[in-house]
Amino acid sequence: MGLVAAYYLLPLDWHGWGVTALVLVCGLLAVVLFFGWEVWLIARSPSPRLKAVEALAATVPLYLVVFASVYYLLERAVPGSFSEHLSRTDALYFTLSTFSTVGFGDITPVSGTGRVVVMCQMTCSLLLVGVAVRVLAAAVLVGLRRRERRPPE
Repeated sequence: MGLVAAYYLLPLDWHGWGVTALVLVCGLLAVVLFFGWEVWLIARSPSPRLKAVEALAATVPLYLVVFASVYYLLERAVPGSFSEHLSRTDALYFTLSTFSTVGFGDITPVSGTGRVVVMCQMTCSLLLVGVAVRVLAAAVLVGLRRRERRPPE
């Protein structure tokens, strides 16, 4: 909930393709680093399954807010990138409908830049769902094995 509040409260008034690209790259790097940290914590947790659920519950909203911010900034940097002007809520809605693969079609990328960013989100979403779940499962196994090897207290 705090991430969504920050998304609405942070000043996203910068304009320009360079700023948008920087937010995308730095945001995705933050997601990867955060996820890596969570995997490290899972492997050392006394409750690795619970920690894995917490990790996923924290990583996905961060990922969604990063793309919503990028779409919002992109619409300001390259007006007409989408079939309609995107407010913050519209950008978050579009991000979630793309992530969930529902894609109602009411908002669509129109410019080449918009389509490239959407393709990036689609690819990253598949990686997040596929690779992340596998990595989390492996970290849980490591954590469970570590817990089994500990002497009783």
